Amino acid sequence: MPMTEQRVKMVDNQLRPFDVSNYQVLAAFLDIPRELFVPENKRALAYSDAEIDIPDGDLLRPMIRPMHLARMVQAANLNADSVVLDLGCLTGYSSAVLSRLAGSVLAVEHSEAMVRRATDALAAADIDTVAMVQGNLADGLAAEGPFDAIFLAGAIDAVPEALVKQLREDGVLITVLGSGGAGRAVSIHRDGDGHTVVPLFNCAAPAVPGFEREQAFAF
Repeated sequence: MPMTEQRVKMVDNQLRPFDVSNYQVLAAFLDIPRELFVPENKRALAYSDAEIDIPDGDLLRPMIRPMHLARMVQAANLNADSVVLDLGCLTGYSSAVLSRLAGSVLAVEHSEAMVRRATDALAAADIDTVAMVQGNLADGLAAEGPFDAIFLAGAIDAVPEALVKQLREDGVLITVLGSGGAGRAVSIHRDGDGHTVVPLFNCAAPAVPGFEREQAFAF
């Protein structure tokens, strides 16, 4: 089956039944060729619901499932003026989707090799509106903020207060809190010096490097 037909089936059979109804979001997922953002030997799985592992040094980092990413993107309510920070974008698929909905997308990965892979994949998809940056994911990009939305398309242990401060007033951070079967996708809305966490849906998602909770010392 041609990849374009598989893309349509992904949208119709995975995204729509998972309450993804925003036309612009659906159009973005129909437009972006996900096969360009997965390893060449796994392109047959590009539009399946299976997790696809991306080698990252000694790690294997699974891409978040398309239906979960789509619900998270939908929750951000982006528009053509939105400035978005995409942290831990792996090979750039999430950034590519976001580029169809936002005015500006800055994407960060922690290794030079992953930045190169994402840059190459975005170029292959003919996307030149995403700026790729190498940096510590947990640090964000405060110098480029404030942001209308920050995406962490994976699981972290706790609300990242330092990143919430990089949002505009009423900005939103979308991520997954918790790990394994206890994970839940949430939108975290900045409210002055505080924030409000809004649960979205239960979600088992891959961990984002650099956000691990420090182990407490025990006697």
